[in-house]
Amino acid sequence: MTALSHTTEVVDPVPGAGAPHLPDQPDLVQLLTPEGERVEHPDYALDVTAEELRGLYRDLVLVRRWDSEATALQRQGELGLWASLLGQEAAQVGAGRALAADDMAFPTYREHGVAWTRGVDPLHVLSLFRGVDQGGWDPVTTGFNLYTVVIGAQTLHATGYAMGMQRDGAESATLAFLGDGATSQGEVNEALIWASTFAAPVVFFCQNNQYAISAPIERQSRVPLFQRAAGFGFPGVRVDGNDVLAVLAVTRAALAAARDGQGPTFIEAFTYRMGAHTTSDDPTRYRLASELEEWKLRDPIARVKAHLSRSGIADADFFAGVEADADALAERIRSGTRELAPPAPTEIFDHVYAEMPPELARQRAEFVEYHSRFEGAGQ
Repeated sequence: MTALSHTTEVVDPVPGAGAPHLPDQPDLVQLLTPEGERVEHPDYALDVTAEELRGLYRDLVLVRRWDSEATALQRQGELGLWASLLGQEAAQVGAGRALAADDMAFPTYREHGVAWTRGVDPLHVLSLFRGVDQGGWDPVTTGFNLYTVVIGAQTLHATGYAMGMQRDGAESATLAFLGDGATSQGEVNEALIWASTFAAPVVFFCQNNQYAISAPIERQSRVPLFQRAAGFGFPGVRVDGNDVLAVLAVTRAALAAARDGQGPTFIEAFTYRMGAHTTSDDPTRYRLASELEEWKLRDPIARVKAHLSRSGIADADFFAGVEADADALAERIRSGTRELAPPAPTEIFDHVYAEMPPELARQRAEFVEYHSRFEGAGQ
């Protein structure tokens, strides 16, 4: 599939076909259990302050609220489409917070949590799904590239950008996001080859949410996805994608290695898409309700809240304050989205070149003159 809008592929649910079993240790890097217990990993130590922990929790809650409001707005006809990240908040927030200021992220169309960590205004993302622009944020200022709808293309963009950084002598890295389904795309395999051959400073961050639309991961790969990296000649690691601390630690280490000239890393964040692929999808047609219930027990936000509460790092006032912030964000999203006006037709000419050449200016003038003939028609 190369577009967001699609017709759902109907697959008969097969018991066990998409059963979400967490992989056995030690393959899975985990620093926070589903019950909120802090554990250590020999290869990924993480020193995190109480303030940082509270900040990560706030990120997770506000990103989920943004997502739920956007889904509601689409159902109300205010957005053309929405790709939900429900259940994947920890993977995105953890990876986004691992980025340094000079690093560059290359998203798919679902990385709203990463956009949040890079300071992108949610309304600039929503304007894309409302159809009033192609993305309203500045990739250079935010270090966050525009959304990519063509499946897997962003991995090539990230690799090429990383090779440019490499040749410029910049001590920076790129972070390329992709889903499990994208690993079956030719573009992704080409990107992995180029990244390996040139030891490009790029980290491939695969959110294995168990389904490429309706096809379960078992129908896409005979081996765990992170093991594929070995065939391309660089490390692969699997992390609990519902553990924001583990994701932060693993991604931070991979980016540091890339900046240090050690080449690429492939991270498989083992997580779950709790909602639909997009709002045009019906997941009940291809997965069992019991599967979703099982994954709810691994909710990425609940485990951080449990840890904060049990360790005394946060109290009831803190949690109430975060909920108040989420309510305020939701109101801003609702009102702001409805106020996003359609662009002027002439804007298609305004962002093609930094300085408009004479030929394009002539075409723009012809366009304006032609449409002026219809002003007042039908009145």
